[in-house]
Amino acid sequence: MSMGGRTLAIGDIHGCSDALSLLLDTVQIQSADTVVVLGDVIDRGPNSRGVIERLMELLRTAKVIGICGNHEEMLFQSVARGTPRMLWLGSGARATLDSYGGQLAGIPESHLAFLQSFVDFWQTDSHIFVHGNVAPDEPVELQGSSYLRWSGFSGSERPHCSGKIIVCGHTGQVQGLPVHVPGYVCIDTRACSGQWLTCLDVQQSVFWQASEAGEIRGPLSLDAC
Repeated sequence: MSMGGRTLAIGDIHGCSDALSLLLDTVQIQSADTVVVLGDVIDRGPNSRGVIERLMELLRTAKVIGICGNHEEMLFQSVARGTPRMLWLGSGARATLDSYGGQLAGIPESHLAFLQSFVDFWQTDSHIFVHGNVAPDEPVELQGSSYLRWSGFSGSERPHCSGKIIVCGHTGQVQGLPVHVPGYVCIDTRACSGQWLTCLDVQQSVFWQASEAGEIRGPLSLDAC
């Protein structure tokens, strides 16, 4: 939990390094802030390597919590096999490999170690941060990583039994805006599909957005979504 600073959640980055850098510069991350990256930082977009380097750089000035997404999981499985899985290749992996010179072996050990430090979920007194979704009637600590990473968000879920607000990504919102319903906020706003990358200040319920094309907007009220 952040001590005195903001808790900021960033949705699925998917290789959009320009949008990420613009967003971080706009939000002006402070040393007291905690930045929760909701997973799927790689694949599809043009510069997964640049995204990882930017996040590793951010570690020097702020607390960064990485949540493991299904795309990171597919990368780990491919590394363990020594060859890219077909499922991963069909999910945007080629863009990641290209950013590392075209080969799985081109990914530095330090970058893999950084991604492997990502956790299944993270929580504060008021929020649970996860990539995919959580089952509403079971403590998040008892839920399997596969469910947490791969389950989609429909917008009709019951609030979680803990009473905490779930902040998730994974399910792309085609309008490019977060979805805010009782007990849930989804901030995958399809940065890699010409839409927006979102950063949410969970205490203030405001968000900023940046596009890979260099546009910025916010702060905007989450209550308007």
